[in-house]
Amino acid sequence: MSEQFKIFLSQLSETNATLDYFTDFGKIVSNINKISIKLNQLNYLIGKENLAKAVEELYEENPKVFEVLDILIAVRKNKKAKTFNNKGDLVLVESYFNSAATIFEFIENTGLGDVFRNKNVTNLVDYVFGIEVGLDTNARKNRGGDNMSKAVSLIFDTSKVFYKKEVNNTVYPEIISLGADVKRFDFVIKTKMKTYLIETNFYNSKGSKLNETARSYSDVAPKINQYTDYEFVWITDGQGWHFAKNKLEEAFNIISSLYNLTTLHLFIEKIKGEGIIEF
Repeated sequence: MSEQFKIFLSQLSETNATLDYFTDFGKIVSNINKISIKLNQLNYLIGKENLAKAVEELYEENPKVFEVLDILIAVRKNKKAKTFNNKGDLVLVESYFNSAATIFEFIENTGLGDVFRNKNVTNLVDYVFGIEVGLDTNARKNRGGDNMSKAVSLIFDTSKVFYKKEVNNTVYPEIISLGADVKRFDFVIKTKMKTYLIETNFYNSKGSKLNETARSYSDVAPKINQYTDYEFVWITDGQGWHFAKNKLEEAFNIISSLYNLTTLHLFIEKIKGEGIIEF
């Protein structure tokens, strides 16, 4: 391991999180609004001792109300969750929502029956809001990448660097080495000397995605850099790279313009020295 790469690893940030990283309340409110009418109707079941009768009454009034029962156990409908029924058959969770009898079975066997009878919750809209907050933590990994883009944008803006975001390679048809696949670069910066095509990402945890990313960019960089008017730049960070440092080191030796948030100022100094062009 080269001394330069050891320094690069030591500079990797613990997080790039801003306060809006933790929970996307806008998305949560949107999800709740889509089902709030049905949740309010399901509130009818809260406090009922004879739940079987209450389910029958509500089912006769509006059977579609029960289509949202899966979210009450923190399961999204699009996940098509499965479970074993009382006969030992593997069935979709949503298959319980087709009759009053199976709906009551679902409510009792999931534990929701006691929750309703004991009034452990008083309003299912509020209850599901809490569930949505919990489920939203799964999306933090995706927001990490978005946050990296925001962080780099902020650094560029503060340094008064002109750039364009999310630019397809089709804008540069002369780069035929990338083939027919359309690739979208996070940033493009142009100077009097060359055009820089930039990718950014941030990894907090380990996973196969890190190796795939390093391998992909190690392949892309030489294809772009063979053109004297263009250069590929990769800005990456995060402690997750410690779990894939071998692949990152390979990329470090291939990609001449590889930066983290600590060293990004060196890239900015370089392009300012070349003269940044607005385009």
